[in-house]
Amino acid sequence: MVPVSHLHADHFGGLPFLILDGQFSGRTRPLTVAGPPGISHRLHDAMELFFPGSTAVDRRFRVEVVELNPGATSEVTGLEVTAFEVDHPSGAPPLALRLNLGGKIIAYTGDTAWSPVLPIVAAGADLFIAEAYYFDKAVPSHLRHADLLAHRDELTCHRIVLTHPSADMLAHRAESAFELAHDGLTIKL
Repeated sequence: MVPVSHLHADHFGGLPFLILDGQFSGRTRPLTVAGPPGISHRLHDAMELFFPGSTAVDRRFRVEVVELNPGATSEVTGLEVTAFEVDHPSGAPPLALRLNLGGKIIAYTGDTAWSPVLPIVAAGADLFIAEAYYFDKAVPSHLRHADLLAHRDELTCHRIVLTHPSADMLAHRAESAFELAHDGLTIKL
């Protein structure tokens, strides 16, 4: 399953390429994409924009798109996925996601300004993946390291890993109170 938090290109725009790669690499297993309401239409439009006619191609694998409703828990490919609406205008409800993988909980903020829902998303999670776009500069609709640090006592998760850093956040890597994700990072739960 590919979980999608919101419909900005840097968060879902790679899906047409993933689907095309599956087609050419001989994939046969179904591919499930789960994201906010509107993702079915937006993915169709992106496929047609990038690869005209690609939505009508017969593939050896099925692409299933599941739309997640904010405030609801859904079963997607055997996983329990709970969606929470956050603060990040993107043309569809932006989501923080909480995935239960056989008793292991992975929570993800997506892109968002600080929201009182984030401690609920993180509560007891084995891994909380949080956006930290800037170190301390306020940017509308985005989290920063300073926000997470100010609310650290409310985040009752076991581990926090930061993602979506700008050059500013990367320049402050040594000052970070939290682990910063990097290309190739593998996390064992």
